[in-house]
Amino acid sequence: MAIADGSPTTPAPVPRDVAWRRREPGGPWVFLAAVVFYPLTWFLARRRMVGLEHVPAEGPALLVSNHVSYLDPVYTAVFVHRARRVPRFLAKDSLWRVPVFGRIMAGSRQIPVARGSRDAGASLAAAETALADDGIVVIYPEGTITRDPAGWPMEARSGAARLALLHDVPVIPVVHWGTLSVYDHYRRRFRPSPFGATITVHAGEPLPMDDLRARVGDRPPGAKLMKETTERMMTAVGALLEDVRGEVRPAGDAA
Repeated sequence: MAIADGSPTTPAPVPRDVAWRRREPGGPWVFLAAVVFYPLTWFLARRRMVGLEHVPAEGPALLVSNHVSYLDPVYTAVFVHRARRVPRFLAKDSLWRVPVFGRIMAGSRQIPVARGSRDAGASLAAAETALADDGIVVIYPEGTITRDPAGWPMEARSGAARLALLHDVPVIPVVHWGTLSVYDHYRRRFRPSPFGATITVHAGEPLPMDDLRARVGDRPPGAKLMKETTERMMTAVGALLEDVRGEVRPAGDAA
C-alpha cells in the first residue's frame, strides 16, 4: 500500500524537551527488547516518529492506537522508548508461549490478554495496576489488526474506554501508517524496504476527558457512556490517521 503522507526521507529529530529527559528505568528485559527492536525498525523501512513530546515525561498515560499490521507494536515500543518511557502493552496471551520472545514479554511486564476466557478481565485489572504505578499503557482498541482493505480502523472494543473513564490519566491518540506496506498479514505479504517505504508513528495531543469522567458515578460506567468514550477516542485516532495519510476516509467507510 502506498504511503501518501509526504514523509521526509530522514527521521524527524527528537524534540529538545524529550532528548533531555531522564530515561525511565526498564530493566534488562526492556534493554534486550530495545537491542532487538531498534535494528529491526531500521531494517524494515525508514522511520518517522512525530509527537514524542505528547508522551508525558513522568506519571501514567493511556496510549490508544489504530492497528494495521502485526509490526505496529514494534514501532510503538520504539516510539515510547524514544520518549524515554517504558511501554506496557495489552497483548494476546499466546505471545507468552513463543520461545525467548515470551520471556521478554514476561520480563518487561507486558500484560497478557486471554480472550474468551474467565481470565479476560484480569488483563484490564493488570492495566489498571500499571496506570496506578505511573506506567505508560498501550492499547489497540480494535483488539486486532483491521480487516478494512484500505487500512482504516474497525469498530473498537470497550476496554480502552473503561480504562480512560476510571483513571484520571492523559489519553493520547497514536497512529501508525506504513507498517501494512511492509507486512500485510491477510495477504501473506512481507516486503521490507529499508531505503524505500517510510513507517510513521504519530502521537496527538491528549484528549479532553473530564466531561466524560464527571458522568461516572459510584457504579461502573454504563454502555452508553462507554460507547461515547470509545467514539471520542477513535474519532481522534481516525482524524490523526487522515492527517498522516493525507487523505479523507471515504464516506460510508465508517468503522
